[in-house]
Amino acid sequence: MSTSPLTIIAKVIVKSESREELESELFALLEPSRKDPGCVLYDLHQSDEDPNLFLFYETWESKPLWEAHMETPHLKHWRAISEGKIADFELLQMTKK
Repeated sequence: MSTSPLTIIAKVIVKSESREELESELFALLEPSRKDPGCVLYDLHQSDEDPNLFLFYETWESKPLWEAHMETPHLKHWRAISEGKIADFELLQMTKK
């Protein structure tokens, strides 16, 4: 089990017809996620060229703390309300070398 800091880059492309709803839900994740144990950085960006493209840039103290974050009520809520409304999703987990 790694206790090294973990960087997460999550690319989320929402379906056009769901953008307004999901945009507010994505931004609603910021405050509670930043309070989760082990969160060092939790930022959300939206593409200037494609308003359906969002990118989370996160730093966590360790992978186990990020995994615990993924089981929080706010992330479970996000997964439930976004089901079927995401066009594409990519998750990168990286450690600093």
